[in-house]
Amino acid sequence: MPAKSKSSATKPAAKNTSKGTPATLSAADVAKVFDGCIGRNAKFKPLAEELRGIVKKALPAASETINPWGIPAFDLQGPVCLMMIVKNHITLLFPRGTSLADPGRLLEGTGKNLRHVRLRDAAQLRNPNLRALILESAALNRATPLTSSMRSK
Repeated sequence: MPAKSKSSATKPAAKNTSKGTPATLSAADVAKVFDGCIGRNAKFKPLAEELRGIVKKALPAASETINPWGIPAFDLQGPVCLMMIVKNHITLLFPRGTSLADPGRLLEGTGKNLRHVRLRDAAQLRNPNLRALILESAALNRATPLTSSMRSK
């Protein structure tokens, strides 16, 4: 007797548990999420606001978005970088980190693509290599855009 195959028709559809995607949130909602993220750790609020300003100045055409996992991101033809505030630092994530030149050796991580920079003080924000990473990440997106889930289009 042949084994019964499991049909996907009998399984319930997976719930979308994301907090929102760039397509479903208004600019005001995105700003609230960014502000909420920044407000999670008062110690890093000035640093996070300065970082936000640096990215906006480096990439004036970029928009602030929230990725499908609820993480604030700066988007220019896909996510250029994402910002997370944790207990002891701010993490600036680069979806294409392994493709970035990184002459200042700022990037950390071991994943297939993603790399990050840990920021603890304002002096790190003034490192010209940080701005170079942001600009290079944007250039990669211009050449080959990414989706909000960080896959090539």
